[in-house]
Amino acid sequence: MTGMGGALHVEALAKHYGGTPVFAQVQFTVQPGEFVAIVGDSGVGKSTLLNCLAGLDQWDAGRIVHDGIDLAPLDETQRALWRRAHVGFVFQAFHVLPHLDVAQNVALPLMLLNRTDPGRVQHMLDAVGLAGLGERLPQQLSGGQLQRVAIARALVHRPALLLADEPTGNLDPGTAARVMDLLLAQTWEHGASLVLVTHSESAAARADRTLRLTANGIAG
Repeated sequence: MTGMGGALHVEALAKHYGGTPVFAQVQFTVQPGEFVAIVGDSGVGKSTLLNCLAGLDQWDAGRIVHDGIDLAPLDETQRALWRRAHVGFVFQAFHVLPHLDVAQNVALPLMLLNRTDPGRVQHMLDAVGLAGLGERLPQQLSGGQLQRVAIARALVHRPALLLADEPTGNLDPGTAARVMDLLLAQTWEHGASLVLVTHSESAAARADRTLRLTANGIAG
């Protein structure tokens, strides 16, 4: 296994907007090479939790520690550098850059790390079923194809922590299964920790563990 990172530890995490609690006492650990699915009712804060795990959103109590790095004391620049090196994030929105072609969008994490690896980019395009589309612009693609661009981009730099928010939501069943295969390969081959937020029973069924998020915490 290459690229193995450390465990992700979430300790007594709490978040609220104004006086309204989103969640509290969220506590779990994800080991390297482990796939954990997080399910729960709409509006319970699953996407917010994922944003906290990525250091994109602030929380009000508790700790998030990845590979021995406590995210809380890091400023925005330090968190951005940590994400750049260690995190692959698949958002519900694709966040592709419209002025870059497909291959350039996928290569972006490598470029930010001052690495060039056209072979790796091509491998990821092939793996998500976008072979031959590298020179197309995002506006020339369907929603399902854009989701696959986002997934290839999230995996291209072999991140140690992979966070995915409904990554198969815009995909047909066959492509969705293929995308789940790709995400799982990242955990098996590179020892990544995978945290997946999903409403999909078929996606959650492939996890090593499923946790249910409620306003009062999280249960396995």
